[in-house]
Amino acid sequence: KGSAEPEMLNIASISEVKRDTLPDGSIAVLNKHSEISYPARFKGKTRKVKLRGEAFFIITPDKEKPFIIDVNDVQVKVVGTSFNIRSANGVTEVIVETGIVQVMKDNEVIELKAGERISLETVNTTAQKEKSDDKLYNYYVSRTFVCDNTPLWKLVEKLNEAYGENIRIGREELRKLPLTVTFDDESLDVI
Repeated sequence: KGSAEPEMLNIASISEVKRDTLPDGSIAVLNKHSEISYPARFKGKTRKVKLRGEAFFIITPDKEKPFIIDVNDVQVKVVGTSFNIRSANGVTEVIVETGIVQVMKDNEVIELKAGERISLETVNTTAQKEKSDDKLYNYYVSRTFVCDNTPLWKLVEKLNEAYGENIRIGREELRKLPLTVTFDDESLDVI
């Protein structure tokens, strides 16, 4: 075949989380209602994928071939690391678990290190990186909800997302109640 373009693969998760191994051995865990597309084999100087929705990536290190994810109007570039990307309602959020990630938008490059997060809106170009203060973001990968002084509203938001529920906090004064607890693969009733 010679220089023929490699075929594109498309993986979509609908009602359940999907785990996929990419051609370079990197792993992508797709949350529900997410989609990723990539070539059957990576050619050239980069490893490029396109993401819609949310995924947690564990990237195989390769300094010669950076891994690039296109999501909305944002590009995320890594060499070897693990991180979460979520795109919803015009906002792209990147949270780094290990290593260093470069986030690029409108020719601006922001470097994130382990334990940092950033949210970028399609309309608003100013973005500040901040400390990632909870471990709830990767519940769909670990099947664990980890709260470390986490406000109740944040846990409720993730539970609604994970279980497709509509739990509401009845008393306003409980919204910011800090929780330190871990639920490991429990049913919603137990939680």
